Amino acid sequence: MLKKITFYYLASVLLVSTIHAGEADAFDLYDWMESLNGEWTLSPAEKQTGTDSYKHKAVLPLVGTDATGIAFKSIGRNSTIQEDLLPNTAKQMVTMYHCKDLECEQIKATHYCVKMNQPEFIANLAASTKNRIVFDCDMSTELCLSDEDHVHQIIHEISDKGTHLKTSYLSWENQKPKENSSIYHFDKKNKKNF
Repeated sequence: MLKKITFYYLASVLLVSTIHAGEADAFDLYDWMESLNGEWTLSPAEKQTGTDSYKHKAVLPLVGTDATGIAFKSIGRNSTIQEDLLPNTAKQMVTMYHCKDLECEQIKATHYCVKMNQPEFIANLAASTKNRIVFDCDMSTELCLSDEDHVHQIIHEISDKGTHLKTSYLSWENQKPKENSSIYHFDKKNKKNF
């Protein structure tokens, strides 16, 4: 009997943990965002693949050090997740993630950017998984429809058993993708560093 219960338990855990793109709901995505909680350091230069964003004069001194490069924390009685990117630098930015409505049918984000604008995002539930969280610019807002330079998509990609994070802030200008977007690689800080 114990073997049968264990089998059914493991099967249900496996089923729940294998949600594929297109099957996620806002609660799943919010849980995945909460898994990012804590502090992350900027990975060493050799791990900053596919980007040279880390070479910015405000960012480079943090690369490969124990300084926090990005941090996530739940605030407002777990109703909002605050992302603090590049804290205590000239490029510090904050993004707030929360339910769009009372029923939490969708997750919304607002990015407070060094470009001196605040693009708003809606979670792309169809493209998101527990290892890849995607937020698209909310096309019902003026900024997302404008020619102004703004972050148009945010993607968090988690790998190495939750210890590595690639975060992309993909920018648009004149209603087209820009080549120079900000992409950073982070490593989870050890719990003893908190």
